[in-house]
Amino acid sequence: MKVTLAKVVLIVLLSFSTTLSAAASKEAMKLINEAKKEAGEIKAQKLMEMVEDEEDVIVLDVREAKQRSEGLPYVNEITPIAIQQVTRGNLEFFIDKKIKNRDAVIVTFCRSGGRGALSAQTLKHLGYKNAVNLKGGLKGWTKAGYPVKLGFGVVKLAKE
Repeated sequence: MKVTLAKVVLIVLLSFSTTLSAAASKEAMKLINEAKKEAGEIKAQKLMEMVEDEEDVIVLDVREAKQRSEGLPYVNEITPIAIQQVTRGNLEFFIDKKIKNRDAVIVTFCRSGGRGALSAQTLKHLGYKNAVNLKGGLKGWTKAGYPVKLGFGVVKLAKE
C-alpha cells in the first residue's frame, strides 16, 4: 500500500481535530458546571410547585427555534406557565426588551440544561438577581413525570 504525503497529512489533521474537539468539550463542560454553581438550579418539582402556587415566575426558553417543536413545560389548562422565548445566542441583545424587571424570578431552560445554565449565569451578570436554571432542562422536566405541550396536544413520558 502506497502512503502519500496527502494521506499522512489527512490522518494527522483528523487526529488533531478529534483531540481539539475532546478538549473543547471538556472546557465547555467546565464552563457549564461553573455556570450551574454560580446561577444555581432548581428541580422540576420546585418549578411545578411555584407555578401551582401561582408565584410570579417567568420561564425563559433559550432553545433554538427548531428545537421548540419538542414542546414546552405544561401544568394544565387552568394553570398556564408564563413562557418567554429568546435563543441563547440572542439573549444579551434582546432580554432587556422581553423582561424589564431585574428583580423578577426567572427560570431558564433548554433541552438538557447546559445552555440554560449559561443563560441564567449571563442574566445574573446582566443584573437579573433571581435567575436560575431548570435542572436537566426540558428532559429533566419530562423525566420528573411532568407533561409537555406540543402542537398537537399534551404528552407525558410513560414510566416503564
